Amino acid sequence: MDRKAYSIFFLTAALLISGAISTVAQTVVTSGSVELLKDDGTRTPVSGALVEVFRTDVKSGFPSGKTGKNGAFSFAGFQPGGIYVLSVSAPNCSPSFLTNVKAGQEKLLITLKPGDGKRWTEDEVRKAVASSGKSAGNSESSSELTPEQKKAQAEYEAKKKEIESKNAKAEKTNEVVNRVIKEGAAAFEAKDYDTAIIKYTEGYEVDPEFIGTAPVMLLNRGSALRNRGVDTYNKNVKNTDITAKLEAFGKVKADLAGALEVFKKAFTMIKNANPADVPDQNNANRTRDEAVREAKETIRLMVVTEQIGDGVIDNAQIMLPEYVALEADAAKKAEGKLLVADLYRVAAESEKAIEAYKAILETTPDNIDALAGAGLSLVNLGYINGDKTKLQEGANLLQKYASLAPDGHKFKADALGLIDTLKKEQNVTPQKVTTKKKN
Repeated sequence: MDRKAYSIFFLTAALLISGAISTVAQTVVTSGSVELLKDDGTRTPVSGALVEVFRTDVKSGFPSGKTGKNGAFSFAGFQPGGIYVLSVSAPNCSPSFLTNVKAGQEKLLITLKPGDGKRWTEDEVRKAVASSGKSAGNSESSSELTPEQKKAQAEYEAKKKEIESKNAKAEKTNEVVNRVIKEGAAAFEAKDYDTAIIKYTEGYEVDPEFIGTAPVMLLNRGSALRNRGVDTYNKNVKNTDITAKLEAFGKVKADLAGALEVFKKAFTMIKNANPADVPDQNNANRTRDEAVREAKETIRLMVVTEQIGDGVIDNAQIMLPEYVALEADAAKKAEGKLLVADLYRVAAESEKAIEAYKAILETTPDNIDALAGAGLSLVNLGYINGDKTKLQEGANLLQKYASLAPDGHKFKADALGLIDTLKKEQNVTPQKVTTKKKN
């Protein structure tokens, strides 16, 4: 991946974790209801009552609201620690107010009595609160909490403590992530992939469950692993010391397989996430899709280098179909399907490779890559099992491939040489393939 793409990952992580604090802190709701106490002692909800909010511990107001059809009201955004008074008025009712209201209280009950529909001014409310600290007029409202309100207050305090804990954790995560992003980027730029991997692992482990940062850290770690594997391969592909070369290629397999594993992990984490835990769904979707594309690119490099490590087939069976489903471009879809077959061929799973190549040939019978892959896999399986039918079918496909492929195509020389060997050693002469395109 180029440096520009890495910058996008880093910025996404920083923004998401920074936004986590304010998102958590805005969840407290203060709510209650307004009832009319009639002269006969019955109570009914008051819809359309005006509920005005004034803060009493400091000189501050708050947007007013109205009750709904069931007399209920709610306010989001009360400042934790603040003390408020709710002033209520409604047509044909006497006004009233409720003091000592705090953020997060629920099931508050404000009782009105029949009256002239008067609405108190803010100044009148503040003076009444200062002089009495209790409800005015004939109202039965009180700042004393009922048992239910006390329970709600306790729940609020617990929620507040939980929020403070989450915020502290988010701040710590933010600090670590911002640091490892810079340090990891510098190491990656310097091709010090060992250090980059350590940094991104640290960034992931600070909060491995947080969708806002963990998948991004995994994505960057996977890219560093893949680049280290490719770098090791390029440095050793022409190594004449066979022992050292095999040892190096073992590391290449491990790095490429590890990269694919973390790309799959990032994808799965976002795919299975509870929407409520995702700070920014658009960013999460972009990271998820990038994980799919990075997985595909890693598998392509495995095929090119012929370095297939442990667990690769299982992970590829998950990620390559996702790639095919993700890409709208027909050429990219076809590339993903061919890569499935190529991976099986390189992994020496000839039967699965043949099946995958034939699925491609059913719709595109002249696909030279599928013809070559199917032919080589059939011949390989024929030799292993002593199956001359497979050798014949493989020779037929290789001959068709050789007739269609341009000179210099990656398998053409091998195909022609294999056809000649089959003629001489197995008495197998290619026959013309007449394959019809499946509609």
